[in-house]
Amino acid sequence: MTKIIFLDAAGTLFDVRGSVGEVYGKLASNWGITVSNEELNAAFSQSFATASPMAFPGIEAAKIPQLEFEWWLTVSAKAFQIAGVFHQFSDFPNFFAELYAHFATAEPWFVYPDVFPALNRWQQQGIELAVVSNFDSRLYPVLKALNLAEYFTSVTISTEVGAAKPDYKIFTAALQKHNYIAEDVLHIGDSFKADYCGAKNSGLKAIWLNRHQEILDLEKLNFPKVEEFASLDLI
Repeated sequence: MTKIIFLDAAGTLFDVRGSVGEVYGKLASNWGITVSNEELNAAFSQSFATASPMAFPGIEAAKIPQLEFEWWLTVSAKAFQIAGVFHQFSDFPNFFAELYAHFATAEPWFVYPDVFPALNRWQQQGIELAVVSNFDSRLYPVLKALNLAEYFTSVTISTEVGAAKPDYKIFTAALQKHNYIAEDVLHIGDSFKADYCGAKNSGLKAIWLNRHQEILDLEKLNFPKVEEFASLDLI
C-alpha cells in the first residue's frame, strides 16, 4: 500500500501561464525588446534541452543559490541569442535579475485544477506527501506563494542533492527524509524519462502524469499513465 507520494513540481503541480516565451517576451518588452513569443518559446526549449543537469555535486550549500542563478542566466541568454535579439539588450544581467526574481513569485505560474482536490483527498486518506524536483531553490517561495507548501512534509531539489532526476540519488535523498522503504513510495511526475523511469529504476512505484498528451514509442509497455490526478485511486 502506498504510504507516501513523491510529486514532481513544475509541469505536475503547477506550470507557466501561457508559455515561457510569453513571460520572457512580456518582460523583455519593458526593455524595448520586440520578439515573437512563439520564436522565443522555441528558442528557450532548445536552450533548456541542451543545458547540463541543474545539479552541483560537492558544492557547499551557501554557494548553491549563485550557481542556480548563473545556470539560468546561461540558459536564458542562449534563448535570446537563438531568437536573434540578445544584442538588443543594453544590460542583459540586470534584465535577467528581474526575470529570475519574477519566477520566484506566484505571478508567472498557475496550479493545475486537479491538484488541490487530489492533495486534500490524499491527506484525508492518511498518505504523506513530498516534493522531488529538478527545480532550484526558488521552489520554496513558489510553493508558498501558490498555497501548496503546507501539504508537503519535505521538499527535495536537485541543486541541493547534487543529482537530478532520473538519477537515483535524488530519490534516495528524498526517501532518507522519511521513515519508509522504497516499496511504500509512489512517485508521480510529468516526465516519462525523469519521473517515471527515474523512480522505477530507483525501486519506487511510479505513475507518468501525461499532462501534454505526449505520444511515445513505448505505448505497448505496461506502465500506469494518466492525464489527471482525478484518475488516481490509490487506496
